[in-house]
This record gives sequence, structure tokens and C-alpha cells, in this order.
Amino acid sequence: MQNFEYQTPTKIIFGQGVIEKLPGVLAQYGKKVLLTYGGGSIKKIGLYQKVLELLKDFEITELPGIQPNPKYNPSVLEGTRLCKEKGIEVILSVGGGSVLDCSKAIAGCACFDGEPWDLITGKAPTLKALPIVDILTLAATGSEYDCGGVISRTETNDKLCYASPLVFPQVSFLDPCYTFSVPKNQTAAGVADAINHILEQYFCEDSTLMNDGFCEAGIKSLMVNGKACIDNPEDYTARAEMMFVCTLACNDIMSLGNSRSGWPMHGIEHALSGYYDITHGEGLAILTPRWMQHILSERTLPRFVKYGVNVFGIDGRLPKMEIAQKAIDSTYAFFQSIGMPMHLREVGIGPERIDEMAHHVAVNEGLENAYVPLDEEDIKAILLASL
Repeated sequence: MQNFEYQTPTKIIFGQGVIEKLPGVLAQYGKKVLLTYGGGSIKKIGLYQKVLELLKDFEITELPGIQPNPKYNPSVLEGTRLCKEKGIEVILSVGGGSVLDCSKAIAGCACFDGEPWDLITGKAPTLKALPIVDILTLAATGSEYDCGGVISRTETNDKLCYASPLVFPQVSFLDPCYTFSVPKNQTAAGVADAINHILEQYFCEDSTLMNDGFCEAGIKSLMVNGKACIDNPEDYTARAEMMFVCTLACNDIMSLGNSRSGWPMHGIEHALSGYYDITHGEGLAILTPRWMQHILSERTLPRFVKYGVNVFGIDGRLPKMEIAQKAIDSTYAFFQSIGMPMHLREVGIGPERIDEMAHHVAVNEGLENAYVPLDEEDIKAILLASL
């Protein structure tokens, strides 16, 4: 078991109707608010109007139009400008993980006098950040309970993780009812994303029985409740458990004491959505079984066997390699069953830029330090197998 340090400062307020507590919570951080949100779905479900009604005594500046795979230019730069010009005291993120990721970058950049990209790349340290409160409308990324966010810079095809303990949300409001209107394909992509968050922590060299059980239960819960949410979008019980598991899946709590895995599937997918701006969860669903197949060996076999037996209920008396292969096939079959595209060509990606993407990942993602080290040829092979 590895040494670790861990602290989660975020307060979770979970359940139906909890938004009524928003004014009292927000007032602790200031009256000048930057309201960040995406493409308008919060207006369709009445959440935007509800927020403005609750915050009638606050000074609100809006930053709408934050896109999936949130963009450095214009969103981060525009948000940073608004914070500085308006003297913003607190950021209120209303939406999914992309809005919150963007808000985290803005929170740090608003307190930095240099080039904002230097902060996001880690060239300059984050020494101060504006406080963030969020109202989540999509269960997927876990950004509501962690200190990182992924930002895309379109002109360079970069998709980078910006992280600092200073950008943990102060308070996250999690009302499963606000996820009822999420389209089925986005719900499914969220399930795929969260399952991968757990898989990245599960496939590691050194783990504990407790963490393995935590991860296995989380994956099974996402599979069961994710399907239930797709079948009946207003199933509160399923939406609530899915939201809870997604929140826990990406803040490291499932892997405390484990060795690091290197997050290879996310590392490779960052190139897919960085170059082609595809849905993150879809890219992960396509890559996952191919990555698994590529790293299957005598060394990794025991991990696949445990995964197959404990997550999918595969008969442990079968030959170990057969169990492992069934586990990989079952992973593919599950993602396919919830409507995920399972080939890159289905999301508009052909072989034309495979070499370029493989090189980009190899240079920028550090996958030589992954659970199973991956060089440029390994990454290329996984991408080609995913076509």
C-alpha cells in the first residue's frame, strides 16, 4: 500500500430541491457573481430562471456558450477578462462538467497577471483562485468533487488537464432532478466516462482489497443504473445513484494507497477529442476494449481475471485467459448495449491523422509511466485497432 495525502474541501449538498439553499451559500463568498453556463439547456428546464430569481440581490455577470471540450479561446479568456473587469468575487457554474472545468480555469486565471496558458500548462504555479460554487446538471465527469479540469486549445490541438488544490469547488449542489432532461446519448456517454474513471484507477500494479471492492461496486452500479436512466430518464432512484457514483469516481477516493495507473485511456482520448472535438465518453468507449486487448499479457492477466469474475460474474473456474477475454468482450458489449459508437469511423475519424495523434499523445501524455507503459507504436496500434 502506497503512502498518500488526501483532502477534499468540497461540501456536497445532495438531493431534490436543495437549490433553495443557494443564496445563503453563495453569500459567504461574495455578491459579485460570474454565472457560467453552456448552450441553453438550463433555460429549457427552468433552472436559469430559478437561479436568477434566487439571486435577485446579487450582481450577476453572465458567461454563456461554454462548449463541450471547453475552449481556452474564447471561453477561458473571456471569463478571465470579465472577472478582472467586473471585480468578480465568486463563480457560479451551472451545467455539466465542461462548464465546471472551464470555470476552474477561469478561477485560477482571473487571479494571475501573466499569460493564462502558462497557468493551464503548469509553466506558472496557481497561487490564488476565485471560489467556485456549482449546480450540476449532468452526471459524468466528477468535476464537482475534484480539483482538475480539461481545457482544449483548438489552434494547437491540445487538450490539457489543469489542476490545483485551489480550484476545488467550495460547494456543489447535486439535484438528480436536473439530469432528467439529459438526452439518452449524453447519459450513455456520461456512464462510459465515469466507468473509465474507475477503470483507470482499478488497473494498477499495487491495490488494496477495499479499493478493488469500491471500484467493482462502482462499475456495477453505473452499468445497472446507467441502463435504468436510459430506459426511464425520470427514474429518480437510478439518476440519484448514478450521480453519486459519478461524483466519487474521479476524486481519487477509490484509489487511496494504490499505485498510479497513468490514466492511459484518457491520455489517448484527449487526442481524439482535441483533434476532432468528439464526445469524450464516446471516444473512451471506443478505446477501452482495444486498450485492454493490447495490454493483456501474463503480467496483467490476474487483474483481468479479478475484473471479469467480480464485475461480470464470469465463472472463476474457467481458464484464466478465457476469463480475461470474456471480460474484455463483456466490456465492449456493455458499451455497445447503451448505444455507444464502437469504432472511430462512426464518429468521423479515419486513418489520416493516426500517426500525428499517436505522436502527439506519446510526447504530451507521459504514457511511458502508465500501468503498462505505452510508446508511440503502442498508441498507434490501439488507435488503428479502434478504427
